[in-house]
Amino acid sequence: MPNDPQWGKRPNDGPPDLDEILRKLKQKLAGLFRGRPGPAGPSGPSTPPGSGLPSMPSPAFFGGSVAFVVVIAIAIWLATGFYIVDEGRRGVVLRLGKYVETTMPGPRWHIPAPFETVEIVNISQVRTVEVGYRGSAKNKAPAEALMLTDDENIVDVQLAIQYTLKSPEDYLFNNRNPDDNVLQAAETSIREIVGKSKMDFVLNQGRSEIAARVKVLMQQILDRYKTGINITTVNLQNVQPPEQVQASFDDAVRAQQDRERFKNEGQAYANNVVPNARGVAARLLEEASGYKQSAVATAQGDSSRFRQILVEYEKAPGVTRERLYLEAMQQILSNTSKVIVDQKGGQNLLYLPLDRLMQMANPGPANDSGTPRTTLSTDTPAPVQPATPAAPAETQPAAPRGREALRSRDR
Repeated sequence: MPNDPQWGKRPNDGPPDLDEILRKLKQKLAGLFRGRPGPAGPSGPSTPPGSGLPSMPSPAFFGGSVAFVVVIAIAIWLATGFYIVDEGRRGVVLRLGKYVETTMPGPRWHIPAPFETVEIVNISQVRTVEVGYRGSAKNKAPAEALMLTDDENIVDVQLAIQYTLKSPEDYLFNNRNPDDNVLQAAETSIREIVGKSKMDFVLNQGRSEIAARVKVLMQQILDRYKTGINITTVNLQNVQPPEQVQASFDDAVRAQQDRERFKNEGQAYANNVVPNARGVAARLLEEASGYKQSAVATAQGDSSRFRQILVEYEKAPGVTRERLYLEAMQQILSNTSKVIVDQKGGQNLLYLPLDRLMQMANPGPANDSGTPRTTLSTDTPAPVQPATPAAPAETQPAAPRGREALRSRDR
């Protein structure tokens, strides 16, 4: 208040006293409402000063005061038209009850009441409607939950629907009870879809499909009536047979689960056995093919060798015959460890255990005591004793002579 004449007149040029300023302001306001004395005019004499009577306000003062009050009232009335629309909401403006426009989030203004009013609608809020129960699954509503399937069985269905708003004006003007409309549309849709489905499909593998079909059908019904509602989620909370036959249906469900488990186990066993059998079959085929090729090659080699021997046999039959005999005996004797020799002019059979003789000629590794250890074959039968004992001097040299004769002939 630098222009105030009282400013700076106090000690230390400090500000005036606040009580004094308020007192002067009250005096000025009282002077406005009491009026001021003035000269007599055409309207009549004024109250003389000093008479002790209050002075009457002038007509000009009355006109100015009324205009001021009217202006202030109009300003306050116009200020009531300001409003703010929050994010996620829409403002629906009504003029004398008729829809005018829908305003977006932000500060807005409309013609104040009673000409225009604004309805703020929350379009982002997720609303929920429950069908077949209220609050919890135990608090059932049987009139809504019990439904008839296509195969004439009764099921107890509980579902929850969540929805938002997509048209605030349709939601306000085309719905009297929006939640009731959603509830009725949900009940109609679920009954229609369950009535066209089998009981096993509803109870077991068809829950997700039923929920999707209910959502589509509900949205079609609500759009047909222009409700401005958008269905976001349909959740099947519980689907089960009635409580009176719950135990029997549980047994049937367990039987079906056992059937599926046995099928899976059989399929797993088949997946394990069939590849192994195919592998064994492929191995046998390969072995047979290899044996076939080996047998054919051996036969071809034998036939080729026979033809070559035949050519040589035609050239020298005696020598070739003796050669074949010796080769056959060499092959036969090399594959056995027992030799029985028939002496001419005698009745004794001489048994030569070649395996034992070879073991005695080639003793095994020494044992812990240093004594040579002889390995005996378990499948070698005991030597057959001759019927009449022969002299050692006559029997022992027989084998060397026979072997030397064979070697000389082989040479």
